[in-house]
Amino acid sequence: MYSGGDFMFQVVPIFIGIIFVIVISFILFSAVKGVSQWSQNNQSPVLNVWAKVLGKRTAVKGGGESRAYSHYYITFEVESGDRMELKVKDSDYGMLVEGDEGNCPSRARVTLVSSVVI
Repeated sequence: MYSGGDFMFQVVPIFIGIIFVIVISFILFSAVKGVSQWSQNNQSPVLNVWAKVLGKRTAVKGGGESRAYSHYYITFEVESGDRMELKVKDSDYGMLVEGDEGNCPSRARVTLVSSVVI
């Protein structure tokens, strides 16, 4: 069989190496996904449509033992009757209320609410 600690000295470095590769792969995948989404949003045309604010919501992630992050979303209804929920900055979230109407410039999944004309 195995004498002493030889088995541990052979298996543990391989196990640590596998974990290291998995963590680095996850980090690289997340970075590539973020950059591709950012690139897609920047290449999309800016659409200026008349919209009405139908609803607002927040989503809190984390908390407990870690820091909590708040994400803010606003649902707009455009002239055609279509609805779109877009993620907005906290300052923009506070400036709009349900029922507001105006020109809503947006690009792909991002709204440019700081320039909404109400």
